[in-house]
Amino acid sequence: MTGDRQVRASRGGTVRNAALLGLRLTLGGYLAAHGAQKLFGAFGGRGLEASSAGFERVGLSPGRPMAVLAGTSELAGGVLTAAGLADPVGPLTLASTMAVASTTHRGKGPFAARGGWELPLTNTAAAAVLAVTGPGRYSLGGRVPRKRAWRSRSRLDRAAHPEIPSGSDPDAAG
Repeated sequence: MTGDRQVRASRGGTVRNAALLGLRLTLGGYLAAHGAQKLFGAFGGRGLEASSAGFERVGLSPGRPMAVLAGTSELAGGVLTAAGLADPVGPLTLASTMAVASTTHRGKGPFAARGGWELPLTNTAAAAVLAVTGPGRYSLGGRVPRKRAWRSRSRLDRAAHPEIPSGSDPDAAG
């Protein structure tokens, strides 16, 4: 290895972990604050009543339970993501919530300038990357143990995927 590739390889772990930390803090912090806006009116937000009415207007009803679910998912998922705790629970929670948000903006086109799905889709992609890569070294926690997570998933998927032997990990094979 020579030149630029050697420098990148020698610093790769530190740079990668710092980049993951930056992404986690930005995405998790903003979405936690966004959830607090919905639930409590914090940071200049509209609060639960106005958020509930907004959810009803876009067809997510009943509005109040949907607003509580979305706000709680954003707040809790954001905190878990920013801290790097119980990974991948936080990023998966955010990706799911932002995927729903993307669909509610679909009639307004792709760009945020017209209220479109640009921002929620970008948040979905960032959360999915974090769910796949993990939190990096600079986190307060770690990943949910892979073996345990796969065992739980195999029980749920057994009927849908009988070709996968129970308790096996398809990622472990070649």
